[in-house]
Amino acid sequence: MTYGRYLALDDILSAQHPISDKHDELLFIVIHQTKELWLKQAIAELLLAKALIGEGRLIEAYKSLARVSRIQSVMTLSWEILATMTPSDYSEFRSVLGSSSGFQSDQFRAVETLLGLRGGGEPGPLTLEFAAMPSLWDDANAALARAGFGLSDAVLKRDWPQPYEPSAEVEDAWAEVYRDTEKYWDLYQLAEKLVDIDDALATWRHKHVLTVSRIIGGKRGTGGTAGVPYLQTTLSKRAFPELWTLRTQL
Repeated sequence: MTYGRYLALDDILSAQHPISDKHDELLFIVIHQTKELWLKQAIAELLLAKALIGEGRLIEAYKSLARVSRIQSVMTLSWEILATMTPSDYSEFRSVLGSSSGFQSDQFRAVETLLGLRGGGEPGPLTLEFAAMPSLWDDANAALARAGFGLSDAVLKRDWPQPYEPSAEVEDAWAEVYRDTEKYWDLYQLAEKLVDIDDALATWRHKHVLTVSRIIGGKRGTGGTAGVPYLQTTLSKRAFPELWTLRTQL
């Protein structure tokens, strides 16, 4: 066994196939391939966290959740590298992308779906698979119910593939956790790990908007997407909405 064989470097390093002869196309490919690898790891961590939370092992789930938010931070920093590519650089090879678009990333939509952001876009196989199960937020709310908080079936037995609708009863229950952190320490720390992920996702989206705006301005995205105007509509999305709104109660 060697380093290269163990990591399958021959396969990985031969997986970049620029279509043009422009220097910056390689950067564009490497950035996006790297993000897909990080998304693969994030999905593995989220699935583990979901399983642990479902078994009532909240403290053990913290590690995976913390790892996800750190992966998100690395992905956000990668926009800084892509931003070194100017509009002139990108325009030299943009035409070879055809109808391909980052909006087609099944893994990114799968991460959103696992977190609790469901609906919208054309779902791929992973997204469809995960939409049929409770989200991480559904799992957290089920843990809340197991701790003695009375949540209705509308929350605990909802139609999983449907978009989540914020609930006053969920907000009130989590607000109680925040009012008595000593009594509900494991739930309180779980909530804060989830807020870390939501915070990191919002930061990623914001940097995405800035980078795309810097490189293509107001032009439409590849694949016919609306580009910056669409991306701006995603900035207010929150996977765990009640963890944000409850703060007004405290």
